[in-house]
Amino acid sequence: MSAKVAFIGLGVMGFPMAGHLKAKGYDVIVFNRTAAKAQEWAGKHGGKSAPTPAAAAKDADFVMTMVGNDNDVLEVVGGKEGVLSGIKKGAILVDHTTASADVARKVHAMAKEKGVHFIDAPVSGGQAGAENGKLTVMCGGDPEAFARAKPVMDSYGRAVTLLGPAGAGQLTKMVNQICIAGLVQGLSEGIAFAEKAGLDAELVLDVISKGAAQSWQMENRGKTMHARKFDFGFAVDWMRKDLGICIAEATRNGAKLPVTQTVLGYYNEVSKAGGSRWDTSSLITRL
Repeated sequence: MSAKVAFIGLGVMGFPMAGHLKAKGYDVIVFNRTAAKAQEWAGKHGGKSAPTPAAAAKDADFVMTMVGNDNDVLEVVGGKEGVLSGIKKGAILVDHTTASADVARKVHAMAKEKGVHFIDAPVSGGQAGAENGKLTVMCGGDPEAFARAKPVMDSYGRAVTLLGPAGAGQLTKMVNQICIAGLVQGLSEGIAFAEKAGLDAELVLDVISKGAAQSWQMENRGKTMHARKFDFGFAVDWMRKDLGICIAEATRNGAKLPVTQTVLGYYNEVSKAGGSRWDTSSLITRL
């Protein structure tokens, strides 16, 4: 008999991720705060929807959550009708939300009290990665629980890795976002410079992407940045949330993030100028 999986949160990432689970033969039940979205998913994938997170979690072997921020995680997991009020002992709760390491540790402690295993497992790869089932999944938690949950996460992950105890997944996602912030700013400045210098920016990108400047951002966003197209998956306001988490963690652990702090300020400008839903590559609009 296939394992029962509950998936909570059907946004641009969660909707296709839950779909991959159904396609892999898992018995999937979903919950979304906007019930119409859960019904749409059930209609498309032939799964079931539940009226509350607790009801979705009731008989599940694995419960996956993918919501907005720390408060959403605490509400959907520990609220009145939350996952922990319905989940069975011995089940595994996996949170794919990009949240703080602090909330990961809190939920880990809450789950442990109920005899439930917890893994914080934020993802990278954006909407395209979710739709194509090729996400990078960064995990924190107990090795035994991870070993049980990994085959489930492999349904939508091309690289699913345990990085340490509870919170390690979230901390690794912070490293990911810190690196991206600097890359996108560097790429923005390079493209804007090429344009001002009267160069063929597309040709320049073709040439330098064969050398040491090559990156995923350059390959996938360089030419669209030059064309000022920003209708992709990862919105500016999501990046502002993520970089805010990075800055808060750095304040706690003493890490220095001068570039990240600066780029967060630039994203704040883009958002205020009306670009809150644009893709993160819209950083070039400031220049």
